[in-house]
Amino acid sequence: MQVTVYHNPRCSKSRATLKLLAERGLEPTIVDYLRTPPNSATLEKLAEALDRPARDLVRTGQAEWARTGLDIDAADDAELFDAIAAEPILLQRPIVVVDDGALTRARIGRPPEDVEAILP
Repeated sequence: MQVTVYHNPRCSKSRATLKLLAERGLEPTIVDYLRTPPNSATLEKLAEALDRPARDLVRTGQAEWARTGLDIDAADDAELFDAIAAEPILLQRPIVVVDDGALTRARIGRPPEDVEAILP
């Protein structure tokens, strides 16, 4: 089983989620997505694993969102994934992905306890 966390070290929710995982004995692969931004294809897979629409991955309160000129309700998934790939600060955080080989599931850790639903 592989556990991956899309992590922003400056985010308290992200740090709390890592702590929660450590308390459960899990050692996730940590992706600092601001330094290593996911591409559009990876973001599409994250949305599928989350079972949520692309718009749920976007932090629309960020100044970078306003600069995209996109309308969250009118933009299609590809536009949203491209916007996040170009400005990774727009990605909701943290995202925990659990892949057991047969099934990939993910949750956004807001609050951090939400990820418990997909943990072994």
